[in-house]
Amino acid sequence: MPHTIRVDIVSAEAEIYSGEATLVVATGELGELGIAPRHAPLITRLKPGHVDVVAANGERQQFFVSGGILEVQPQVVTILADTAARASDLDEAAALKAKAEAEAALANRGPQMDVSEAQAKLAEALAQLQALERMRKTLKH
Repeated sequence: MPHTIRVDIVSAEAEIYSGEATLVVATGELGELGIAPRHAPLITRLKPGHVDVVAANGERQQFFVSGGILEVQPQVVTILADTAARASDLDEAAALKAKAEAEAALANRGPQMDVSEAQAKLAEALAQLQALERMRKTLKH
């Protein structure tokens, strides 16, 4: 039996995933992280993007997180996300609409507009669309 590590993905609303895995891939502030069993302890902030979990049975599951914290302990990986969802549950139409709204807000900014908020919404929408695209590519293989 391969070595595994427990993975918990939790958002403010609910627990999204809990199970044993052989690999976890996430997007940290400094780039992609690959976490395997026996990884050194680590805490890092996550950028909006995908989280891939390869379960103990070899099944690959994909998730979207809008940011948060990844903590690696000797026996468990915990992802505390602001917002998290299974990639298969993402709504492409809603993500495209949010992207268009954020781009329009940035293009037509006025003195009262919060640029950082619009940029954060744009980054989240783009990350959702990228997660959907990654899921499609995985399904084609």
